[in-house]
Amino acid sequence: MRPRDDPQGAPGGDPGPRGTGGGDLDLDGARAADVIARGVRGAEPGQVPGRLCEVAVELLPVTGASVSLRSDGMPVRLSASSPHAAHLAEIQATLGDGPCQSALEAGEPVLACDLTTGRDAGRWPVFAQQATAAGVRAVYAVPLGSDAVCVGTLDLYRDSPGGLTDRQLHVALLVAGVMTVALMALPREDEDEAEARGGERWLSGLAADHHEVYQAVGMIMAQLGVGADDALARLRGDAFARGCTALDVARDVIAHRRRFDRD
Repeated sequence: MRPRDDPQGAPGGDPGPRGTGGGDLDLDGARAADVIARGVRGAEPGQVPGRLCEVAVELLPVTGASVSLRSDGMPVRLSASSPHAAHLAEIQATLGDGPCQSALEAGEPVLACDLTTGRDAGRWPVFAQQATAAGVRAVYAVPLGSDAVCVGTLDLYRDSPGGLTDRQLHVALLVAGVMTVALMALPREDEDEAEARGGERWLSGLAADHHEVYQAVGMIMAQLGVGADDALARLRGDAFARGCTALDVARDVIAHRRRFDRD
């Protein structure tokens, strides 16, 4: 699978300056697979996505990684290698724009090699501004799933401009492939049965933040008398206007610190 974008520093070209994460070894697939296996060894199923984010930072010239699932409305952030990476994922989810969203739509890797200037900065101008303000200069979004069905993305963040070599992209795709298998292997059970015995749905432990957003959306629907899509749009718009994330606004709504009034 080839990336959709091919600006300077993209696969096959000059990889540019390396980030401060791992990745100072241009590993082949077999050696990378060994590192992945070591990284997830002994982990509970729900811990594997987070472990794989950490492995991605170890293997590649990036400073952070996060994984999100496709969902109606907003992507569901499951895990991240650090709070900073989690915040960057929330920025994309709040805006509904960025390399993650583009990779979901295209079903192909999207490599934003320089968010400070040129094509990438112009393609996602608001996200680029907020990402660079948070110290990120490049983002690589790798789809999860198959060519036919993209179920989410592995997003990689870097604090300096630059691309990935062909070998590094291969490693990123390998991590994404293992991530897809890990997500599909998470235990599932009938939701009615789980609720009847007081249990959680299969992603609840990983996606608690997502549930807070949709709890807030329900409250906004009641306050404004609108549908879910309009309520989510109002929540996102409020977050953008206040310079925070949708999750921040959702928590204010749930805590009754923020109320939406009809125009």
